Amino acid sequence: MEALPLFVLPMVLLPGEIQELRIFEPRYRQMLDDCLLDEKNFGLVMNDPFEPLNSWDGPRQHGCEVEILHHETKGSNHFIQIIGRRKFTIRSVVAPALPPMSDPMFETHVEQDGLFPDLQTLLELIPEERGHSKLYISAEVEYNSQNETTTIEQQEILKEILNHVLTRIGDVLRIEEDVLEQWITERIGKSVDENPNSVYAVSVLVLNELEAKQQILACDTIEEAVEELVHHVSMIQEEE
Repeated sequence: MEALPLFVLPMVLLPGEIQELRIFEPRYRQMLDDCLLDEKNFGLVMNDPFEPLNSWDGPRQHGCEVEILHHETKGSNHFIQIIGRRKFTIRSVVAPALPPMSDPMFETHVEQDGLFPDLQTLLELIPEERGHSKLYISAEVEYNSQNETTTIEQQEILKEILNHVLTRIGDVLRIEEDVLEQWITERIGKSVDENPNSVYAVSVLVLNELEAKQQILACDTIEEAVEELVHHVSMIQEEE
């Protein structure tokens, strides 16, 4: 197990998925600086408001390691492009050194125009008993091995799911039949093979609900993840 900085958001990232984030909060600017300086990854985890840490939303148990593909700074904002790497399970959590800005301790430090203190001022407010100066949540995590490959049978299930969903999209958009067929064939070819991330690639394309994606991420095996995906797709079809 190893310590990993955590980006805790109402968001789920799956292995192989590419997303873009805007970072502006002091705690995550500090985290980004640490990651860029040490050339290390961080974890992205869905938030859990029922398990707070120093008044912040805590993380769910399962998350995804993140690699930074691109970083750009515009004013006080940081824009990063990220890709999901390994799944992990959180074993122990380290709470952030300070509570949210809404905490009464910050009342005398907020300027009249509503601006919050800068990072250096925040660091000076950290109580000595905290024992560390990290404004973000971190955790000891255990990475989940991905030694499996996606079987032919599982690939066929994933292809069928993706074909159904893309066909429905094509019908709604009134895409010409030959164009639609080519598009579906290309998309399936890029998304489904023996790679263990195939189930995640399909999940990203067909699932919108965060909780559904979180349940896929929490599965221990490819077989469980495919079964979970089939379950969610069946529920979606019943609602159509």
